[in-house]
Amino acid sequence: MNSRAFHDPAMGDQAQGLRQLFAGATPRHLALVANPHVAFGHVMLERLTTVLDAMGLATLVVDAADSSPAPQELAALDLRACIEPLSSRVSYLAARGLPLRHVDTRGSAAHFLERLQAAAPHCRVLLVHAGASDLARLYTRRALRPLLLAADLPESITQAYASMKLLALRNGLMSYDLLLAATPAAARTTAIAERLASCADSFLGAALHDWAAVDPSCDVRESPGPALMRLVAAQLQSQAEPDAEALPAAPLWPTGGGVAAWPRAATSH
Repeated sequence: MNSRAFHDPAMGDQAQGLRQLFAGATPRHLALVANPHVAFGHVMLERLTTVLDAMGLATLVVDAADSSPAPQELAALDLRACIEPLSSRVSYLAARGLPLRHVDTRGSAAHFLERLQAAAPHCRVLLVHAGASDLARLYTRRALRPLLLAADLPESITQAYASMKLLALRNGLMSYDLLLAATPAAARTTAIAERLASCADSFLGAALHDWAAVDPSCDVRESPGPALMRLVAAQLQSQAEPDAEALPAAPLWPTGGGVAAWPRAATSH
């Protein structure tokens, strides 16, 4: 990722404020619910890390989806040695199957998150991309708002709803955000989000808090839209300490934001 510096003083002030807000704090978690029916999962990950980079937040991407690369054999002994730096602020860990390997007698893999934090202590955000079952095991002790992934395909919407149902029943998580791999301006995109929100409310009593769409054919060198920036900021703020200052609704965007060079085999779905 080759992000350029903030040239506008106002942008620089805002980025500094965000860094101060997260300095020394417990790392925030973005739980991206993997969806095997979304073909451009790597684009969604790139967009999320680009926003986090613009906020000045070091991020560890924990790629544990079923379609993700297998971890290195050394992962059982030394996670730090398996983490691949993609840029000055973005690191990547191939982690397929690792949450299940860390399940304890109570069915929890929460201590794997502690291992991750110890392996990347400089990272202020853990972006965990995994299936609903693995996320349920990882987050047995933490309240958070999972970020569902879907596309303009019926089977992907059904999968997103099934993931929401599993997490609601097993972990009692009742609030979600949605990231759609679809054309943002299309009327059908809004209809998909509204349909999923309606099903969540009617059948689960859950709420779709917010959503954003990313065109999977976009140029990843371009800045993400304000909807995605608001969504990420709200995700982080939802985990902030009660006395923390609120994050801005939409982070100002520096001209010429870059993109990470992702592992070739990563997130084929």
